[in-house]
Amino acid sequence: MSRLLEGRGELGPLMRTANLIETAQRHLRDHLPEEMRAHVFVGGYRQGRLTLITDRAVWLTWLRYEQPRLLAVLHELSGFEAVASFTLKVRPVRPPTPPLRQTRHLPARAADELSSCAAEVDDPRLRRALERLASHAEREP
Repeated sequence: MSRLLEGRGELGPLMRTANLIETAQRHLRDHLPEEMRAHVFVGGYRQGRLTLITDRAVWLTWLRYEQPRLLAVLHELSGFEAVASFTLKVRPVRPPTPPLRQTRHLPARAADELSSCAAEVDDPRLRRALERLASHAEREP
């Protein structure tokens, strides 16, 4: 596994690129105004262009004006001397929200009805399904 991640395997170049992007992200955020730090992300690097993503057009406008300064800041890092310009994009960044869990309640009386139906059914698959459904009933402590 370590061979894959160290650069001798298939994932090596990908891991190096990911580490470079993370380094650029940290370095640029250190040189951004406090109110912007949570709104600017490094999205990738291709053909001498580093992609910066922001969640609002106002930040994109600010980044356009600050491109020369940010390039100079980025050139301070070793490995980023070849970055010639930025590709700027606006993409709303929304934190992932887990889907709402819908809990259903099955009264004990309904479970008893399902169990009695399962006892009278000849089809084994249907019987097991009804028994499984009945097992979800609320039981009194």
